[in-house]
Amino acid sequence: MQRLGLALMEDDAVEDADLLRAHGAGDPHAFARLYDRYERACFQFIRRLLGAAHGDAAEDLHQETWIAVSRNVAGFDPAKASFAAWLFTIARHKTFDHFRRQKIAVLSSATDSALGETAMMVPDPGQTPLEQVQSRERAEEIVAAVEALPLEQRGVFVMFAQGGLSLEEIAQITGVALETAKSRLRYARAKLRQSLAGERSAHV
Repeated sequence: MQRLGLALMEDDAVEDADLLRAHGAGDPHAFARLYDRYERACFQFIRRLLGAAHGDAAEDLHQETWIAVSRNVAGFDPAKASFAAWLFTIARHKTFDHFRRQKIAVLSSATDSALGETAMMVPDPGQTPLEQVQSRERAEEIVAAVEALPLEQRGVFVMFAQGGLSLEEIAQITGVALETAKSRLRYARAKLRQSLAGERSAHV
């Protein structure tokens, strides 16, 4: 599975905190380094959480997230969370605020539900043209299946499978018990496996 590079080593987490403090102290380069490190992961998280129907809002919400990071340096406590977890918390809040503004009912399925070790596949350069097309089609199927998940399950799956956050961090970000976070991830994987198996059957 291709992950987005947020499975941080401890020294990286310390560096993130130092960069944020340096930004707060006026270092003009510190914020740019943090942004370069996390902007792709943050954008992908927002985009997946929004789903295709609201994808046009991703750029604006991504910008709002980083503005909030820049303005709320004092709100970050490295003793409580990694910078990545704090960033995802802000991004999630911005996305949910968007849903509320759009008067969208945020529904969590009673059967909270992806993918084992498959996602966002990049075609192998050694593949034939047909294999490359099939890989792209499969990646599109995976993205569609993820975006079809109930919102809370989708968020947990993207944070875990693509963002590299631990279940403990996800529980903290989403404000639920650890067992609830585990349950949402388990249901998400089950639904994705079922959905992707159905796609394969439809193509046979």
